[in-house]
Amino acid sequence: MKIQHVIKRSADILMSIVFLFIFSIPMGILYVVLAFHFKESPIFKSVRAKYQGEGFVMYKFRTMRSVLDSNNEPRPDNERVTELGQLIRRWSLDELPQLINVLKGDMSLIGPRPLPLEYNELYTIEERKRLEMKPGMTGWAQVNGRNNVHWKAKFQLDVIYVTKYSLLFDLKISLLTILVVLKKDGISQDGYVSAERYKK
Repeated sequence: MKIQHVIKRSADILMSIVFLFIFSIPMGILYVVLAFHFKESPIFKSVRAKYQGEGFVMYKFRTMRSVLDSNNEPRPDNERVTELGQLIRRWSLDELPQLINVLKGDMSLIGPRPLPLEYNELYTIEERKRLEMKPGMTGWAQVNGRNNVHWKAKFQLDVIYVTKYSLLFDLKISLLTILVVLKKDGISQDGYVSAERYKK
């Protein structure tokens, strides 16, 4: 294993522990508030693709109600997200439980965002390179438009990250992420709570 990957994993473990300690009280308060707000589990679990496309359970704070239509399918996101949920998304607080995923080793602090397993079959050979590194809480695509970027452009940015990876690249993304979160840029695609599902 390359030394920079060892350093990256060590940094992931150290920083996820530090962040979990720093945010433990806010996360605890938010957990209780969301439990009362949604009257269901405040943690939303979703199966996503990690390194080499294998599945894992990703954690997020719940921002939408579990409301089904007449066909027993979830109603559109914009009908289920609440005002509190939108506020949480605006400040990216819904992503905080993923620090547990980072500590477990399924994710990294920085890398291509983890996407649904069904997307694995839709990538081109070039786009599949985004699965050659662990998914991250933030990444090169997230600091270059986030959800306001077309899927193909996102994948291209992810591949650039994987092929040009370095610790300095991670440091750059870390600093840019702080600016993106503070500016609240690219949180959602026009007409969507986050972004339209990818279709080849």
